[in-house]
Amino acid sequence: MSSSPSTDDSGALLGPADIRELATALGVRPTKQRGQNFVIDANTVRRIVRTAEVRPDDVVVEVGPGLGSLTLALLEAADRVTAVEIDDVLAAALPGTVEKRLPARADRFALVHSDAMHVTELPGPAPTALVANLPYNVAVPVLLHMLDQFPSIERTLVMVQAEVADRLAAAPGNKVYGVPSVKANWYAEVKRAGAIGRNVFWPAPNVDSGLVSLVRRDKPIETTATKAEVFAVVDAAFAQRRKTLRAALAGWAGSAAAAEAALVAAGISPQARGEALTVHEFAAIAEQKGATR
Repeated sequence: MSSSPSTDDSGALLGPADIRELATALGVRPTKQRGQNFVIDANTVRRIVRTAEVRPDDVVVEVGPGLGSLTLALLEAADRVTAVEIDDVLAAALPGTVEKRLPARADRFALVHSDAMHVTELPGPAPTALVANLPYNVAVPVLLHMLDQFPSIERTLVMVQAEVADRLAAAPGNKVYGVPSVKANWYAEVKRAGAIGRNVFWPAPNVDSGLVSLVRRDKPIETTATKAEVFAVVDAAFAQRRKTLRAALAGWAGSAAAAEAALVAAGISPQARGEALTVHEFAAIAEQKGATR
Protein backbone atom coordinates (compact mmCIF):
# COMPACT_ATOMS: atom_id res chain seq x y z
CA MET A 1 0.00 0.00 0.00
CA SER A 2 1.30 3.45 -0.86
CA SER A 3 2.23 5.62 2.09
CA SER A 4 1.56 8.88 0.28
CA PRO A 5 -1.67 10.62 1.31
CA SER A 6 -4.49 10.20 -1.14
CA THR A 7 -6.07 13.34 -2.51
CA ASP A 8 -9.47 12.63 -0.98
CA ASP A 9 -8.27 12.40 2.63
CA SER A 10 -5.94 15.41 2.44
CA GLY A 11 -8.90 17.66 1.64
CA ALA A 12 -9.56 18.20 5.35
CA LEU A 13 -6.18 19.81 5.92
CA LEU A 14 -5.45 23.49 5.45
CA GLY A 15 -3.32 24.74 2.56
CA PRO A 16 -1.81 28.22 2.03
CA ALA A 17 -4.96 29.61 0.37
CA ASP A 18 -7.20 28.17 3.14
CA ILE A 19 -5.02 29.72 5.84
CA ARG A 20 -5.04 33.16 4.25
CA GLU A 21 -8.77 32.98 3.58
CA LEU A 22 -9.47 32.02 7.20
CA ALA A 23 -7.17 34.73 8.52
CA THR A 24 -8.81 37.36 6.30
CA ALA A 25 -12.31 36.28 7.35
CA LEU A 26 -11.32 36.50 11.02
CA GLY A 27 -9.36 39.71 10.63
CA VAL A 28 -6.31 37.92 12.01
CA ARG A 29 -2.83 39.26 11.46
CA PRO A 30 -0.15 37.03 13.03
CA THR A 31 1.52 38.93 15.87
CA LYS A 32 5.17 38.86 16.93
CA GLN A 33 4.04 39.45 20.51
CA ARG A 34 2.49 35.98 20.61
CA GLY A 35 5.12 34.43 18.39
CA GLN A 36 2.49 33.46 15.82
CA ASN A 37 3.71 31.78 12.65
CA PHE A 38 1.02 29.62 11.08
CA VAL A 39 1.98 26.40 9.30
CA ILE A 40 0.58 26.50 5.77
CA ASP A 41 1.89 23.19 4.44
CA ALA A 42 -0.18 20.00 4.78
CA ASN A 43 2.85 17.76 4.21
CA THR A 44 4.64 19.39 7.15
CA VAL A 45 1.80 18.81 9.61
CA ARG A 46 1.50 15.21 8.42
CA ARG A 47 5.23 14.79 8.96
CA ILE A 48 4.91 16.19 12.50
CA VAL A 49 2.10 13.75 13.32
CA ARG A 50 4.13 10.88 11.87
CA THR A 51 7.30 11.89 13.75
CA ALA A 52 5.27 12.21 16.96
CA GLU A 53 4.13 8.60 16.42
CA VAL A 54 0.54 9.56 17.21
CA ARG A 55 -1.52 6.40 17.68
CA PRO A 56 -5.25 5.79 17.19
CA ASP A 57 -5.73 5.48 20.98
CA ASP A 58 -3.81 8.66 21.86
CA VAL A 59 -5.34 11.60 23.68
CA VAL A 60 -3.31 14.53 22.36
CA VAL A 61 -3.00 17.98 23.87
CA GLU A 62 -1.92 20.75 21.49
CA VAL A 63 -0.76 24.17 22.68
CA GLY A 64 -1.19 27.17 20.40
CA PRO A 65 -3.26 25.61 17.60
CA GLY A 66 -3.64 28.89 15.75
CA LEU A 67 -5.92 28.46 12.74
CA GLY A 68 -5.94 24.65 13.09
CA SER A 69 -3.40 23.29 10.57
CA LEU A 70 -1.83 20.79 12.95
CA THR A 71 -5.08 20.26 14.90
CA LEU A 72 -6.80 18.73 11.87
CA ALA A 73 -3.89 16.37 11.13
CA LEU A 74 -3.82 15.29 14.78
CA LEU A 75 -7.57 14.67 14.79
CA GLU A 76 -7.22 12.39 11.77
CA ALA A 77 -4.68 10.24 13.64
CA ALA A 78 -5.55 10.34 17.36
CA ASP A 79 -8.52 9.25 19.44
CA ARG A 80 -9.12 12.79 20.62
CA VAL A 81 -7.45 16.20 20.67
CA THR A 82 -7.63 19.02 23.20
CA ALA A 83 -6.26 22.36 22.00
CA VAL A 84 -5.18 25.14 24.36
CA GLU A 85 -5.41 28.59 22.75
CA ILE A 86 -4.89 31.98 24.43
CA ASP A 87 -6.01 34.18 21.52
CA ASP A 88 -9.69 35.17 21.77
CA VAL A 89 -10.40 35.27 18.04
CA LEU A 90 -8.54 32.05 17.21
CA ALA A 91 -10.10 30.18 20.15
CA ALA A 92 -13.59 31.24 19.05
CA ALA A 93 -13.01 30.16 15.44
CA LEU A 94 -11.27 26.81 15.82
CA PRO A 95 -14.27 24.60 16.77
CA GLY A 96 -16.07 25.84 13.64
CA THR A 97 -13.07 25.01 11.46
CA VAL A 98 -12.96 21.47 12.89
CA GLU A 99 -16.72 21.04 12.42
CA LYS A 100 -16.53 22.21 8.81
CA ARG A 101 -13.46 20.26 7.71
CA LEU A 102 -13.66 17.10 9.83
CA PRO A 103 -17.32 16.80 10.86
CA ALA A 104 -17.01 13.08 11.66
CA ARG A 105 -14.29 13.86 14.25
CA ALA A 106 -15.72 17.07 15.74
CA ASP A 107 -17.01 15.27 18.86
CA ARG A 108 -13.41 14.14 19.49
CA PHE A 109 -12.18 17.72 19.77
CA ALA A 110 -12.14 20.00 22.80
CA LEU A 111 -10.93 23.58 23.13
CA VAL A 112 -9.52 25.18 26.26
CA HIS A 113 -9.43 28.97 25.92
CA SER A 114 -6.57 29.85 28.26
CA ASP A 115 -2.93 30.72 28.68
CA ALA A 116 -1.17 27.33 28.69
CA MET A 117 0.96 28.48 31.63
CA HIS A 118 -2.23 28.63 33.74
CA VAL A 119 -3.69 25.28 32.67
CA THR A 120 -3.76 22.76 35.51
CA GLU A 121 -6.50 20.44 34.23
CA LEU A 122 -7.94 19.40 30.90
CA PRO A 123 -11.40 18.09 29.94
CA GLY A 124 -11.89 14.40 29.14
CA PRO A 125 -9.40 11.55 29.52
CA ALA A 126 -5.84 12.28 30.65
CA PRO A 127 -3.55 13.28 27.77
CA THR A 128 -1.03 10.68 26.57
CA ALA A 129 0.83 12.91 24.11
CA LEU A 130 1.72 16.58 23.64
CA VAL A 131 2.23 17.77 20.07
CA ALA A 132 2.58 21.47 19.36
CA ASN A 133 4.05 24.25 17.26
CA LEU A 134 5.07 26.30 20.29
CA PRO A 135 5.29 30.10 20.14
CA TYR A 136 9.01 30.82 20.17
CA ASN A 137 8.97 33.35 22.99
CA VAL A 138 7.40 31.00 25.58
CA ALA A 139 8.37 27.55 24.27
CA VAL A 140 10.53 26.33 27.17
CA PRO A 141 8.35 27.47 30.11
CA VAL A 142 5.20 26.13 28.41
CA LEU A 143 6.82 22.78 27.66
CA LEU A 144 8.13 22.33 31.23
CA HIS A 145 4.80 23.43 32.71
CA MET A 146 2.82 20.91 30.65
CA LEU A 147 5.21 18.04 31.46
CA ASP A 148 4.99 18.93 35.14
CA GLN A 149 1.21 19.34 35.31
CA PHE A 150 0.32 16.27 33.23
CA PRO A 151 2.44 13.24 34.19
CA SER A 152 0.22 11.09 31.94
CA ILE A 153 1.91 12.67 28.88
CA GLU A 154 4.24 9.88 27.72
CA ARG A 155 5.43 11.32 24.40
CA THR A 156 5.99 14.90 23.33
CA LEU A 157 6.94 16.40 20.00
CA VAL A 158 7.32 20.14 19.80
CA MET A 159 8.31 22.45 16.99
CA VAL A 160 10.42 25.31 18.30
CA GLN A 161 13.09 27.74 17.12
CA ALA A 162 16.13 25.71 15.98
CA GLU A 163 18.31 27.34 18.64
CA VAL A 164 15.84 26.33 21.37
CA ALA A 165 15.65 22.80 19.93
CA ASP A 166 19.44 22.56 20.17
CA ARG A 167 19.39 23.75 23.78
CA LEU A 168 16.65 21.35 24.84
CA ALA A 169 18.38 18.35 23.27
CA ALA A 170 21.96 19.26 24.25
CA ALA A 171 24.06 16.78 26.23
CA PRO A 172 26.44 17.68 29.08
CA GLY A 173 29.63 19.24 27.72
CA ASN A 174 27.88 20.84 24.74
CA LYS A 175 28.32 24.62 24.67
CA VAL A 176 24.54 25.21 24.48
CA TYR A 177 23.77 22.77 27.34
CA GLY A 178 22.02 24.74 30.06
CA VAL A 179 18.94 25.15 32.23
CA PRO A 180 16.40 24.02 29.56
CA SER A 181 18.50 20.92 28.78
CA VAL A 182 18.72 19.79 32.41
CA LYS A 183 15.11 20.56 33.32
CA ALA A 184 13.73 18.81 30.23
CA ASN A 185 15.94 15.84 31.13
CA TRP A 186 14.39 15.70 34.59
CA TYR A 187 11.17 14.55 32.93
CA ALA A 188 12.23 12.84 29.74
CA GLU A 189 14.78 11.47 27.31
CA VAL A 190 15.23 14.33 24.86
CA LYS A 191 16.49 14.32 21.27
CA ARG A 192 16.39 16.38 18.10
CA ALA A 193 13.83 14.93 15.70
CA GLY A 194 14.29 16.95 12.52
CA ALA A 195 14.48 20.40 10.98
CA ILE A 196 11.68 22.51 9.51
CA GLY A 197 12.25 25.09 6.76
CA ARG A 198 11.02 28.67 6.92
CA ASN A 199 8.82 28.50 3.82
CA VAL A 200 6.16 26.28 5.43
CA PHE A 201 5.07 29.17 7.68
CA TRP A 202 3.05 32.30 7.21
CA PRO A 203 4.52 34.72 7.84
CA ALA A 204 7.92 33.10 7.18
CA PRO A 205 10.00 33.54 10.35
CA ASN A 206 13.56 34.88 10.13
CA VAL A 207 14.84 31.85 12.04
CA ASP A 208 14.90 28.12 11.33
CA SER A 209 12.75 25.69 13.29
CA GLY A 210 13.42 22.27 14.74
CA LEU A 211 11.49 19.31 16.11
CA VAL A 212 12.28 17.99 19.58
CA SER A 213 11.11 14.60 20.84
CA LEU A 214 10.70 13.98 24.57
CA VAL A 215 9.86 10.51 25.85
CA ARG A 216 8.96 10.52 29.53
CA ARG A 217 11.24 8.50 31.77
CA ASP A 218 9.79 5.13 32.81
CA LYS A 219 10.92 5.87 36.35
CA PRO A 220 11.45 9.34 37.81
CA ILE A 221 15.03 10.33 38.67
CA GLU A 222 15.89 8.55 41.92
CA THR A 223 16.62 11.18 44.54
CA THR A 224 15.55 12.20 48.03
CA ALA A 225 15.58 15.84 46.88
CA THR A 226 12.41 17.44 45.53
CA LYS A 227 12.14 18.76 41.98
CA ALA A 228 12.18 22.32 43.36
CA GLU A 229 15.40 21.60 45.29
CA VAL A 230 17.10 20.10 42.23
CA PHE A 231 15.96 22.96 39.98
CA ALA A 232 17.30 25.50 42.51
CA VAL A 233 20.78 23.96 42.13
CA VAL A 234 20.45 23.98 38.32
CA ASP A 235 19.40 27.65 38.28
CA ALA A 236 22.28 28.63 40.59
CA ALA A 237 24.87 26.66 38.60
CA PHE A 238 23.97 28.29 35.29
CA ALA A 239 23.32 31.81 36.59
CA GLN A 240 27.10 32.24 36.58
CA ARG A 241 28.08 29.55 34.11
CA ARG A 242 31.69 30.72 33.70
CA LYS A 243 32.36 30.14 37.39
CA THR A 244 33.33 26.87 39.02
CA LEU A 245 30.51 25.16 40.91
CA ARG A 246 32.24 26.01 44.22
CA ALA A 247 31.78 29.71 43.39
CA ALA A 248 28.48 29.47 41.47
CA LEU A 249 26.75 27.52 44.26
CA ALA A 250 28.07 29.68 47.14
CA GLY A 251 24.82 31.65 47.37
CA TRP A 252 22.72 28.49 47.21
CA ALA A 253 24.76 26.68 49.90
CA GLY A 254 25.34 29.69 52.15
CA SER A 255 29.06 29.99 51.45
CA ALA A 256 31.73 28.77 49.06
CA ALA A 257 33.00 26.38 51.74
CA ALA A 258 29.53 24.90 52.22
CA ALA A 259 29.15 24.56 48.44
CA GLU A 260 32.49 22.74 48.29
CA ALA A 261 31.44 20.38 51.09
CA ALA A 262 28.15 19.58 49.30
CA LEU A 263 29.96 18.96 46.01
CA VAL A 264 32.61 16.70 47.56
CA ALA A 265 29.89 14.75 49.41
CA ALA A 266 28.06 14.30 46.09
CA GLY A 267 31.25 13.02 44.45
CA ILE A 268 31.65 16.06 42.18
CA SER A 269 34.74 18.21 41.75
CA PRO A 270 34.27 21.72 43.21
CA GLN A 271 36.23 22.96 40.16
CA ALA A 272 33.69 21.50 37.69
CA ARG A 273 31.23 23.75 35.88
CA GLY A 274 27.49 23.34 35.51
CA GLU A 275 27.63 22.49 31.81
CA ALA A 276 29.53 19.27 32.61
CA LEU A 277 26.88 17.80 34.94
CA THR A 278 24.01 15.41 34.24
CA VAL A 279 20.59 15.84 35.83
CA HIS A 280 21.45 12.92 38.13
CA GLU A 281 24.53 14.78 39.38
CA PHE A 282 22.51 17.93 40.03
CA ALA A 283 20.09 15.79 42.05
CA ALA A 284 23.02 14.35 44.04
CA ILE A 285 24.19 17.88 44.93
CA ALA A 286 20.66 18.93 45.95
CA GLU A 287 20.53 16.00 48.39
CA GLN A 288 23.60 17.33 50.21
CA LYS A 289 22.36 20.79 51.16
CA GLY A 290 20.92 19.84 54.52
CA ALA A 291 23.40 17.04 55.16
CA THR A 292 26.51 19.23 55.02
CA ARG A 293 25.39 21.78 57.56
